[in-house]
Amino acid sequence: MESVPDDLKEVLAPNEQVQLYIRQKIYHPKINIDSVVITNERIILRHPHAMRLRKDYTDYNYQDVSNVVLDKGILRSTVRCTLRLGGEPLALGDLPNSEAEKAYGLIRENLVRYQSPFAAPQSGIPPFRQTAAPSAFAPGTCSKCGAPLGAGQKYCGSCGAPV
Repeated sequence: MESVPDDLKEVLAPNEQVQLYIRQKIYHPKINIDSVVITNERIILRHPHAMRLRKDYTDYNYQDVSNVVLDKGILRSTVRCTLRLGGEPLALGDLPNSEAEKAYGLIRENLVRYQSPFAAPQSGIPPFRQTAAPSAFAPGTCSKCGAPLGAGQKYCGSCGAPV
């Protein structure tokens, strides 16, 4: 992996880590992209202009990406990210197959981490569990599901939890 330029390092958040840096001409509809940075939090596209004296950045959080597809060719591949808000998909095209496979794997891994906390155990990431405190429900309700309880009930009629 090439070293990340200093201007990109300044754009990163304090805990953000670069996982893959691809420096190459990648053509997206109407946008000339100089390089792509895949981090643990987002995908950053670097746009040069004014004879490479100025650069603009576009970033896509993994929460904004709904799916990623790898279109593998003989020598070159395209990674397409479908966005939740609609519009044209983010296309990272004309990538060497090895870099496209790395990018696809990293994006897929980060999508699992940021979007589906209940499916995360398959990837080795601990699941997100939200537990309700027993005091969250009013007296006379089940402490597990919140269903109303009748007088003298020993078990909840909805979930079967002991009262």
